[in-house]
Amino acid sequence: MPRPREFDEDRVVLAVRDAFWDRGYAATSMDDLLRVSGLGKGSLYGAFGDKHRLFLRVLREYDDANLRGLRERLEAAPRGVDMVREFVLGVAGDPTGAAARRGCLLANSTAELATSTPDVAAEARRSYDAITALLTEALERGQREGDVDPDADAAETARAVLAAQLGVVALGRTGMDLAELTAVARSALARLLPAPSR
Repeated sequence: MPRPREFDEDRVVLAVRDAFWDRGYAATSMDDLLRVSGLGKGSLYGAFGDKHRLFLRVLREYDDANLRGLRERLEAAPRGVDMVREFVLGVAGDPTGAAARRGCLLANSTAELATSTPDVAAEARRSYDAITALLTEALERGQREGDVDPDADAAETARAVLAAQLGVVALGRTGMDLAELTAVARSALARLLPAPSR
């Protein structure tokens, strides 16, 4: 009968996630992962497999948490379009700029690994497709509420909103001034979500 694990698996996954998020996949060594997890090599490998399998687990859990958060924000939003605006503007929401410079684990990982690592590319497509579906739902709600052009293709607009948000994330990683980053995000939203003609 296997022995129960003597460590907090969720805490380990979060610590490992932060190491990958801060340094990137290639620059995070197994020694880094052992240090932040507090586990020995045998325990880490036994519980999570190799570095690649551990990274995929971390990325999947990160993506699933983001999707749950977006769903909750949509359900709590006074109007559908509010969630869309918050999605794009949220990148610049931390007044210290640290969140913008850190970026998004999924976006960072996609830029680093998607062309060379098929399972990372597949995870990115899965997550971006799910985000697009939520944005489409928000935009369709916005159309019903009179905030989004009723003739707009909601799914096409959702893909454009996602592309704009990813662009804002990329600019934030460069250390762009937060006021300028916010202005970029607002400008993109004004073009993607013009006020419907009355």
